[in-house]
Amino acid sequence: MPIGFWFASTLTVAMLAAEPAEAQDPRCLNKEQQRAAIASGKAVRLGIALKAVKRRGEVVSARLCEGSKGLVYMLTVLARDGKVTRVTVDATSGSVLSGG
Repeated sequence: MPIGFWFASTLTVAMLAAEPAEAQDPRCLNKEQQRAAIASGKAVRLGIALKAVKRRGEVVSARLCEGSKGLVYMLTVLARDGKVTRVTVDATSGSVLSGG
């Protein structure tokens, strides 16, 4: 079995297994709340957060959530070396707070 196929299959299974827990996180905003936060200027657009972590790898999951000090983007990043990391980006400024 080619390693690329194995890796893609493993990643897909891991993402599907993790999705329900992330989707049920009460601190995270739903789509309507996300649009309102961005429209009101309480959060930058997701694209800005993605640019902040672009050099770290490919973002495979992104959520806008309530952090201890305000809104944050919780990003799951697949690095070029195959490692998956969580990166937290300040949703107000677009700067990386922690992770990776």
